[in-house]
Amino acid sequence: MLHPDDIAKIAAELAEADRAHAVIPRITARYPDATVEDSYAIQGVWRDQNLAAGRTLVGRKIGLTSKAMQQATGISEPDYGVMFDDTVYASGAEIPVDLFSNVRIEVELAFVLKSPLEGPDCTLEDALAAIDYAVPALEILNSHIELEGRTIVDTIADNAAYGGMVLGETHKRPEEIDLRWVPGVLSRNGEIEETGVAAGVLGHPATGVAWLADKFHQHGARLEAGEIILAGSFTRPLWVNRGDTVHCDYGPMGVITCRFV
Repeated sequence: MLHPDDIAKIAAELAEADRAHAVIPRITARYPDATVEDSYAIQGVWRDQNLAAGRTLVGRKIGLTSKAMQQATGISEPDYGVMFDDTVYASGAEIPVDLFSNVRIEVELAFVLKSPLEGPDCTLEDALAAIDYAVPALEILNSHIELEGRTIVDTIADNAAYGGMVLGETHKRPEEIDLRWVPGVLSRNGEIEETGVAAGVLGHPATGVAWLADKFHQHGARLEAGEIILAGSFTRPLWVNRGDTVHCDYGPMGVITCRFV
């Protein structure tokens, strides 16, 4: 495992890359013995420094929960990161490209919890019982680490490549809709680029919420009421540039639009 000084050094590099909208060399190229535990420790140092600076945590993102995303990244296990309130946008927003090092978009569902959820052995039924409602969401990926050759260790340390989230307006309680069959038709500048259904996320998009509760239990923590859980993409990431308009149709759960400026 990495020495605490190295963990603090890498966390500082990532914080500076975030401020400068830059990209740093792969952690695993420089520290080949770094482990997943090291990467979560790096993320934790970065998170705590942001909280100390006054940012407000509103939820967690889960990544790499679908075969589409695992194949797109070459990474075969889920990961998670944190989301701060200043990274959340409403549908229709104009989003400055200059806030990010790079921009890719994923189609997801987000869940808002009405009660705490904790492991061990959390089931899908436990997760559904703790969820207040589902809402369509687009995740903005933002990598501060070079993409080529990246591993799960690099991604986790970089807050699971989370950059932002665009939330839709339609809320559905789990009993109101079969969440497995929520569609996503993602368009850029009027042209359909990606399609998928939410069942592509571990068979049911809320399964990732149960997985995250179990992961948190390993660290002596739990998911809290009111948190937003971004459950993972059921499409491949779509590259976006300045001037692009993004539109996603979620069928019975409405649409999301945003423009990158």
